[in-house]
Amino acid sequence: MAQHSAPRTHLHIPALPRLLTSALLLAALAACSPGLPMLQPQAQILPGQWPAQSSGKPAPVASTPAAAIAWQDFYLDPTLQELIRAALGHNQDQRLALLRVQEAQAAYNIQNANRLPAIGLGSSHGRARVPGDLNASGRSVIASDQELFIGLSSWELDLWGRVKSLSDAALGNYLALDATQHAVQASLVKQVAQSYLALRSLDERLELTGRTIASREESLRIFKRRAEVGSTSRYALTQVQTLVHQAKAIGTQLVQQRALQAHALQQLTGLDAERLPRAAATPLVLQQLPEGLPADLLTQRPDIIAAEYALQAAKANVAAARAAFLPRIALTGSWGTASADLDGLFKGGSRAWQFVPSISLPIFDGGQRQAHLNLQAVRQNMAVVQYEKTIETAMREVLDALSSRATLQDQVQVLSEQRDALKERSRLARLRYDHGASPYLDVLDAERDLLSAEQQLVQGREALVSSQIALYAALGGGYAGQPANAAAPTAPTPRTPS
Repeated sequence: MAQHSAPRTHLHIPALPRLLTSALLLAALAACSPGLPMLQPQAQILPGQWPAQSSGKPAPVASTPAAAIAWQDFYLDPTLQELIRAALGHNQDQRLALLRVQEAQAAYNIQNANRLPAIGLGSSHGRARVPGDLNASGRSVIASDQELFIGLSSWELDLWGRVKSLSDAALGNYLALDATQHAVQASLVKQVAQSYLALRSLDERLELTGRTIASREESLRIFKRRAEVGSTSRYALTQVQTLVHQAKAIGTQLVQQRALQAHALQQLTGLDAERLPRAAATPLVLQQLPEGLPADLLTQRPDIIAAEYALQAAKANVAAARAAFLPRIALTGSWGTASADLDGLFKGGSRAWQFVPSISLPIFDGGQRQAHLNLQAVRQNMAVVQYEKTIETAMREVLDALSSRATLQDQVQVLSEQRDALKERSRLARLRYDHGASPYLDVLDAERDLLSAEQQLVQGREALVSSQIALYAALGGGYAGQPANAAAPTAPTPRTPS
């Protein structure tokens, strides 16, 4: 019976014991495959605890780590929750990350299937005429060949773990991209929250500026009447006009900034500008966060977890490249029935089988396998460096957020006291002017400073809440606090390679 799935072999030995003996001899020759030195992640990358000066104050007491707090429980504002849901369903980066996870999952399933034998059912039906001068009888012969068989096509015996290593590498890539998808989602939630916060801040500043413009226009109207009757000077009138123009200039700048911020939020969420929220009457409330320990980042930050899985995949690729120096043993066989006539396929004596174990070991490949091993070794070293860099970046982000949270609380307190003092100064300056004790220039300076202080206070509160948002994201907030996105792959989670 004709062979249907010829393996890529250099040597065929019919007896399996002799085949294994030869494989061991070749393995002994190929076992020593030099490669580049491998880097290992540093044992002590993170300190045991956060520096005391990073926060300045005791950490909030809470039993739930940030990673276990879902964004729905951290962002308590209903409008913000609606915007985040819209962004998760619309944002192109999020959708692309989900598709990449599905792509990696399919690639892993393909690679993992190579560990199992491929068995197929086939048939062959042929009829040929052989001229007389090509056979011993001198007569032309018409011959038929009818076959029906179940075949095993070149199944590699994974004695050295090459196929398993390739499967583990594909699994590591899949899990890395899955964690990356969570990192993309966390980044998207952070962007939406900060954009919404900036929009609220601009609305509040616009409201303050609008009230100031209305008040100063009323003062301008009064001073115009006074100037008409000669009870005040033209110089004082121009000073009031200067206050109005200053407030209107600030208002137009804020309108432009709000439009730009609304466009950014519109791009993130896909909502029309008309549906975006206006100024909110209440401040944005966030849940308190525990700082935890630095080592918690290794299990709570999705980007660190993704880098770790990428490192595991790189190690598996190195193992597969090393195994390529060893012999490959493959089994090919078939069992079925064969006959010259179609109606004789299932008659007695038509049974046919074929078993072809094979072994292959390239003797000379121009250094291709060694170069491939060196390539995978370099990629593993790159994965180690990337892993350490990701941890260092996470460490800095947390320290920055903790430091900002501590200092901004004091700044907001100082700005609030400054605003109160300037409000009283403005009231007293106007009283002194009304009683003729001081020129209107004092009122002009006081109201100019008051408007600036009010704007700074709103910006300070925005920065304080923004630092809370940044801390939540830096601590891996929400990674373990909610189920996977509905659009994520629904296949069972594969086993993590050891």
